[in-house]
Amino acid sequence: MKNTALITGASSGIGAELAKIHAAKGGDLILVARREEELQVLKAELEKKHSITCLVWALDLTKSESIAIIGENIAKENIEVDILINNAGFGGYGLFHERDWNQDNKMISLNIVTLSALTHLILPQMVSRKKGKILNIASSAGFMPGPLQATYFATKAFVVSFSQAIDEEVREFGVTCTALCPGPVNTGFEKAAELEGSPLLKNAATASSVAQKGYKAMEKGRLIKINDPTLSFAVNWLVPLFPRRWVLKIARKAQEK
Repeated sequence: MKNTALITGASSGIGAELAKIHAAKGGDLILVARREEELQVLKAELEKKHSITCLVWALDLTKSESIAIIGENIAKENIEVDILINNAGFGGYGLFHERDWNQDNKMISLNIVTLSALTHLILPQMVSRKKGKILNIASSAGFMPGPLQATYFATKAFVVSFSQAIDEEVREFGVTCTALCPGPVNTGFEKAAELEGSPLLKNAATASSVAQKGYKAMEKGRLIKINDPTLSFAVNWLVPLFPRRWVLKIARKAQEK
């Protein structure tokens, strides 16, 4: 396999769009997600259209053993992962004390633990080759607290911080780590997160446009990429200056149905 990208959460949304972009550039793929049928459809489409090699690993990444399976598969197939795209993740709406803890626990596991474990798995071979790129799908939510999505916003804050630290550690070895931090995006995320009817989703971007901007930022080795210039100005210049209570109230109001 050549110029191989491993993409999690690749069955739909931003992950699938990133797979299409990479395949169009002639790169091979490893697609990882729970839904094997959707992955197989995407595999067939991309292999036929771009004459690339595409592997499908149907795994539930909320389970810790999935990371070990990925490691075993990489070793068995003697695969060099040139690009790691940590896209898998989900959110959830509601007052934290009323939410099902099992769901929030899974959210933390997937959004934080799985992302960190995969990075830890793949990074050593990138460092040893002095070549590689990581794209972590974070969110503009990672720049502020999020009442009514407390756990989700907090997990994305971890991703934003973690990605920047990793980039600083490995850039001297020819490896970069980029955090893509989009605002609202039209994917299946809003349904899974129970966000239908939230004003937060007005003027949401398409998954394709976000993926294009994220992939280009990764290629350039950018540290942070926010897809919308207005949103970028808000989180970088307005949010830090506003009183904390204002930020909390604004974030809550934006999500109330």
